[in-house]
Formats: sequence, C-alpha cells, structure tokens
Amino acid sequence: MSLATFTAVHVAISLIGIASGFVVMFGLIGGSRMDRMTAVFLSTTTLTSITGFLFPFERLTPGDIIGILSLVMLLFAIPARYLFQLAGPWRSIYIIGSALAFYFNFFVLIVQSFEKVPALKALAPTQTEPPFVIAQLVALLFFTALTVLAPSVFIRSGFVLHSPPE
Repeated sequence: MSLATFTAVHVAISLIGIASGFVVMFGLIGGSRMDRMTAVFLSTTTLTSITGFLFPFERLTPGDIIGILSLVMLLFAIPARYLFQLAGPWRSIYIIGSALAFYFNFFVLIVQSFEKVPALKALAPTQTEPPFVIAQLVALLFFTALTVLAPSVFIRSGFVLHSPPE
C-alpha cells in the first residue's frame, strides 16, 4: 500500500472515530447505551492510534506521545466497558478513559488541520499563534466539560449494561 493510500485510510479511520465519539459522548450525557456506536468508537479510536505508529518515523514525536496516551486510556476504558460491565468505579473509569482518548484524537485533528489546510496554516504557521492556541483551548474546555458532565448524568441515569440494546 502506498503511503498516500495508507494516510487516507488512517485519516478515514480517525474521522470515523471522532464522529462516533461525538455520538457516544452525547449518548452518555443522555443516559443511552449506544452499544454499536460505542464499539465503532472504541475500535476506530484504537485503530487510529495503532496505525499512527505505522508511519515512517525517525524520532519520537508529540503525535507519538499522544498516541501512547490514547492507547493507555483505551487500555482502561475497553475492559471497563466490556469486561467489568461498568460495575462500581469502572463506570467512571470508562467515561474518563473514553473521553480522554476522544480528546487526544480531536487534539491531533486540530494539529493536522493547522498543518495541512492552507487557510489554517496561514493563520498559524508555527502553531504558536493565537488562532491555534484558541482552537486548542476551546477544544480542551469543551472536552473537560463533557468529561465532567458525562459521569454525573450517566451515573444518575441508572445506566446498566443489562437494559435492552438500542
């Protein structure tokens, strides 16, 4: 597979992970299980991080570190959801781990957008300029609110894995 094709596949997987992540997170806030969408989100977010390590590289980059952090979060979130059935503290572990993995994927989307989209690159060529910093700050605040709000609503809703599937 050519590097261009591999990159397109990696980006497609990442965008599916991000889109499904929004659906799952807002589902959590609404107290919905979203079984199939959760499986899509967790698998594509995991694949995004794994495929990110398959690109040619010469040194460890910030993107690699984000990928490692994402995989660590998923290492907790996936068993919390499927092995421990969200019992006790595993609910919060699942929500926080999933939300952080989702944030890391979105963080990289912003970085890549400012690197690859000419209009954004012109606004922040070194990614230290205000438009880039503001975009990352808004994303951080949004995901922080999501991560704080989801557990309280999710837990109050009495969410259990044994309710009828979606």
